Amino acid sequence: MMDSLALHLPALLVAIPLFTAFLIPLAGRAGGTVRSALVILGAALTSLAGLALAARVFAGGTVLYVFGAAAPHAAIPMDSGGIPIRIIFQVDALGALMVVIAALSSLAITLYSLAAESRQSGKDGFYSMLFLLVAGVLGMVSTGDLFNFFVFLEISSLAGAALVAYRIDQGEAVEGGLKYALLSTVGALSVLMAIGILFAQYNALNIATVASRLRFGALDMIALVLLAVPLAMKCGAVPMHFWTPDTYTTAPSSITALLVVSSQASLYGLFRILFTLYGDLLRFNWAVFGWFLVILGALSAFVGVTMAIPQKDVKRLMAYHAVSQTGYMLLGVGVGLAVFADAGALAAYGKTAMAGGLFHIINHAMYKGLLFLTAGAVFYRTGTRNLNRLGGLGHAMPWTMVFFMIGALAIAGIPPFNGFASKLLIYESVFRFSPFLAILAMVVSILTLASFVKVFHSMFMGPPRAEFAGVREVPAPMIAGMAILAAFVILAGLVPQAFVDRMIAPAVNALVDRAGYIAAILGGH
Repeated sequence: MMDSLALHLPALLVAIPLFTAFLIPLAGRAGGTVRSALVILGAALTSLAGLALAARVFAGGTVLYVFGAAAPHAAIPMDSGGIPIRIIFQVDALGALMVVIAALSSLAITLYSLAAESRQSGKDGFYSMLFLLVAGVLGMVSTGDLFNFFVFLEISSLAGAALVAYRIDQGEAVEGGLKYALLSTVGALSVLMAIGILFAQYNALNIATVASRLRFGALDMIALVLLAVPLAMKCGAVPMHFWTPDTYTTAPSSITALLVVSSQASLYGLFRILFTLYGDLLRFNWAVFGWFLVILGALSAFVGVTMAIPQKDVKRLMAYHAVSQTGYMLLGVGVGLAVFADAGALAAYGKTAMAGGLFHIINHAMYKGLLFLTAGAVFYRTGTRNLNRLGGLGHAMPWTMVFFMIGALAIAGIPPFNGFASKLLIYESVFRFSPFLAILAMVVSILTLASFVKVFHSMFMGPPRAEFAGVREVPAPMIAGMAILAAFVILAGLVPQAFVDRMIAPAVNALVDRAGYIAAILGGH
């Protein structure tokens, strides 16, 4: 029984949240207690499946799952003409890293939401969309098929738009949801056009197959642009970040934390396109594309933090910081891409920069998710996000204050929290590439610290305000959700080398091993 479950983990990874999403309205008819029990069960099983699959990948290498095949690893049927024709999930160490992010974040966010959204109506729809969003994210980072990547991207985008606009009594929520839906639609059309161009030329949709046939002609270049631009937009990189402040601010805080994970799934897609799909065909232009990511990263880091500093809405401030932190990820991976053709530089600091960028992805998901949840906790008790109207909440909300401090110190890169570990890798490696960029990254961290010192003082310090005299700590499920993310932030900061050795280094190797990704499919008779 257990062996059978282990064999089908990739399918269960998406099937569990999908079935949970469709069962929730039925459970809701039986009452709120039944619905809550199903939500907890679905979140727990999804997380267990994700963590179990990730552990299997990190221990034994890439996992293939071919839907409808006699054996889950039989990628190429005997009568298919030597090409994979079935739906295939292909999870390597990079995909497994993203699965871990989604698994941990979704569990914490779901627990938090049980209390945070208890006052709202329409909870059947809310939780159904939440699980659809989780399924979409997990599908994006697991599929080995271009068209199914588009399908899962659309599932996550549509569910995300619905969740942003969940509180329809608030006009700004509807505006944020429509803006997110519009940009997602435009981005999805661009991705679909690119897939159509590639399919028309190579008669294949499997990523490995297309990668093995790619000739890098004019149409392939057009397809690359059509794929890269919307994915860069979806991850919130400057100058395509315009949707981020409104969307992140107006969405329920739990959903904002989940949208951060969704944006990082788009970042995964961008890296997969550049390294795996196009890969060696870019070898004469590695520096060009690498500098493209480096410039996007530097702009995102600087513009994000400078726009965050003057904000009075705590969630809007955090939204701009999300843009800024995305810059570190792009900067780290971009430096590795820029020196990819130089074996010496790649070994000396290129892979270290990429490790820092990938490590920052998981670190950012945890501490930024934690920060958004603390902002939601404050709003839950006070009804305001305006820093000028807050103050003295540390006395009444000690757990929320502690969790905020953990997240704030982590995002500022202060040891011994996880943000310091990934930023240190980026600083050291980027300095060898460009001292100016490394100094810029450190200045951004200093400004980030100053920004969150202001927020901490505004929300938690000083005497209790009269209008918040009756404020108390948030319910236990919200504390539990924040505690899960805080635990990771602390653990990854205390033993960063263990995470680098067991998760990050394999993910870097998977990202650069284009030939291995292709061979896992085309050798799968």
